[in-house]
Amino acid sequence: MDETWTTIERLCAWLDEESPVQGRTGRLLRILKIGEEYGEVAAAVHGLLGSNPRKGRTHTIDDVCEELCDVIVTSMVALASISDDAGEVFTARLREVARRSLG
Repeated sequence: MDETWTTIERLCAWLDEESPVQGRTGRLLRILKIGEEYGEVAAAVHGLLGSNPRKGRTHTIDDVCEELCDVIVTSMVALASISDDAGEVFTARLREVARRSLG
């Protein structure tokens, strides 16, 4: 998992350098990006199911999986952008969810 968080930190640094919106506002906007990515998951699920009769089936389960990964990465970047130790925050939260859910 260390390599994963290292990559997330590199993505945050890149965004910090390249984003046209800087500082706290820029970091907070990364949270809103999660919603945008979720919308792409929703579109992929609709495309997988062919729920729009005009468009038909336009996506595969692999497309849905890729879009879900984008949500995860975007969420990790958002967390790392506002937390001093995102890895520990995530691990602690995962433990709590598992404790509540799995006993």
